[in-house]
Amino acid sequence: MKPRQWITPALYGAAAGALALAIVGFTWGGWVTSGSARKMAENASVDAVVAIMTPYCIAQSKTSPNSAEVLAALKTATSYDRRGIIEKSGWATPLGETEPNMALAVSCSTALAAN
Repeated sequence: MKPRQWITPALYGAAAGALALAIVGFTWGGWVTSGSARKMAENASVDAVVAIMTPYCIAQSKTSPNSAEVLAALKTATSYDRRGIIEKSGWATPLGETEPNMALAVSCSTALAAN
């Protein structure tokens, strides 16, 4: 066998193996691109902030001067309208922020509806 005859099949085999490895790695191996990893990290950080801030929102619902009216409105509101009620009450606005956090409002309204 000439020295150059084995190079072509070897290169084809290496390319096919690399392609198969990439397909298996991304579909079943748990590999992700940097964009997917960044998105997953961002979602995890938002979930962590909401989990930490939900007890603050519940505490606000107990100490707020207008808590009776807001809680009564929550009981009669649909699940779609509850987030808006929580946002308008100011309970979903984190300290130092001017705008309410939508994810916090949803989490707080869910927690208050469960009580």
